[in-house]
Amino acid sequence: MSFIAAGIGAGLAVIGAGIGIGKIGGSAMEAIARQPEAYSKIQTAMLIAAALVEGVALFAVVVALIAK
Repeated sequence: MSFIAAGIGAGLAVIGAGIGIGKIGGSAMEAIARQPEAYSKIQTAMLIAAALVEGVALFAVVVALIAK
């Protein structure tokens, strides 16, 4: 039973990260479309935010699998 809970927890963490990174990417594309001259600053901020979201998701997956 704990394997199922760990799998559900890991799955929810991955789904949340996917949604978060999708929103970050979509917002960045809108911002670049509105201000093309700010492309490099927007891209840098987008990559840093996506890396932080991915790090938190990886941490959540590891915690879910260890806690089983």
